[in-house]
Amino acid sequence: MGVDATVNQRIVAVVVAWNRRDLLLQNLDGLAAQTHRPDAVVVIDNASTDDTAELASRHPVVTEVVTLPTNTGGAGGFAAGIARAVVAHQAQAVWIMDDDTVPTPTALEELQRARVRYPGRVTVAASRADWRDGREHPMNLPRERLGTTATEREAARLVGAFPIRSASFVSILLDAEAIADHGLPQADYFLWNDDFEYTTRLLRSGVGLYVPASRVYHLTKVFGSSDADPGPRFTNEVRNKLWMYGRSGSLGPLEWPLYVGATGLRWARMLARSDHRSALVGYGREGVKEAMRAPRPTSVVLADTPVAHDVERVERGAGRV
Repeated sequence: MGVDATVNQRIVAVVVAWNRRDLLLQNLDGLAAQTHRPDAVVVIDNASTDDTAELASRHPVVTEVVTLPTNTGGAGGFAAGIARAVVAHQAQAVWIMDDDTVPTPTALEELQRARVRYPGRVTVAASRADWRDGREHPMNLPRERLGTTATEREAARLVGAFPIRSASFVSILLDAEAIADHGLPQADYFLWNDDFEYTTRLLRSGVGLYVPASRVYHLTKVFGSSDADPGPRFTNEVRNKLWMYGRSGSLGPLEWPLYVGATGLRWARMLARSDHRSALVGYGREGVKEAMRAPRPTSVVLADTPVAHDVERVERGAGRV
């Protein structure tokens, strides 16, 4: 792929929404205000019980609303949306985000500018995510790629970026060729670490760029990192990390012990800071128990949904079914 091969790419934005219609409205208004407008906008309504689907269908920036019959979590929602974007909307790049993400007007323009100017194919380009007060949100800080060469770092610097190994699903631009090669997020993760597993899978051999000039707001209720006590969601954290480290293959043999060790240290800090330590330990045990089985294929999880055909096509093409 040449330097200018991404200039005229068809870009489809995917927003996963669930019961946050007021935040979704801010998100869609932000998409409508882009200086580089996406060619289509797909909203995945994760079986919301408010008027999310109706609001999205009335918004002029939205091309399609897909309502899933049950809440499949962020993992299932993004798998559904990416598949829909690539198959039904013929995306060559897919810009994904949650409904509590509000892009600034130049967010997409800056991501695409970095991809166009970089001397090679960029698999993932990630925005800077700020909290509502302008501080960079620690929940969305990308992991730097270790072991990059001086040439690689300089190439990234010249386009206003630096090389990364993973990123959150809060405003990243994905190359459709990489999606075709590696498939979709693991829908059975439901939530937590689905973005970590997926982006490290894409970036094991691909180029990832963090582009600070591309700014979005991530309007979570509180400002905090993944070290905070997640309560019952610690079950998902433990299960999904064990699935990832034991079954994914997204990390190389030299990376694996580093990431496993970092996870162990983070869990230890979380437990030490928690006021509900015994409950957290119980959630962790449940996660270990659930990790004993393998995650179901994404095509199975999303089989009875409106995107089943799209998911099957992408996963089959990537050799994941």
